[in-house]
Amino acid sequence: MPKPSILVHVCCAPDALFVFGVLKEAYEVTGFFSNSNIHPREEYDLRLEEARKVARTVGVPLLEDEYDPAGWFALTRKFKDEPEKGRRCDVCYAARLRRTAERAAGEGFDAYATVMSLSPWKKAAVMNRIGRQFAARYGVAFLEADFKKKDGFKKSVDLSRAHGLYRQDYCGCLYSRAAVGKRSSS
Repeated sequence: MPKPSILVHVCCAPDALFVFGVLKEAYEVTGFFSNSNIHPREEYDLRLEEARKVARTVGVPLLEDEYDPAGWFALTRKFKDEPEKGRRCDVCYAARLRRTAERAAGEGFDAYATVMSLSPWKKAAVMNRIGRQFAARYGVAFLEADFKKKDGFKKSVDLSRAHGLYRQDYCGCLYSRAAVGKRSSS
């Protein structure tokens, strides 16, 4: 019996490497790089290339969304002063999960998911709630997960080191990058 197909939103290569490995046991996995939040463009390009590298290593196709930072800034601008894990992040999760659900439904995938819940900086419960909402809207199942559980994040760090992957020090957006700069200069 064939495995169900799943489109997995990828925010970065280290998270994808671990989550792809977990999901390949039960699903026919395809990655989806949809991250208009990543700033600047050079950072976006670096993370995309690393995601391509992981997809080749693990043997999964990787679909790539259009890069639309202007659209992302329009969505999040009024939340620019929110702290990490604040409302801006919820809006950002929703934007990327919506794009993934649309693509999954449009291309006939059985389900969709995200690797973002692996990060200790991300709120799995919020992502799962948003994921369920888009599942209902687009008629495609959402795999609820909190991949950081059972040492998932630690395993991801170990795997990414073993594979020589770039590990970023901020989520990707301009606002989180500025917050990292403030922390390191204090």
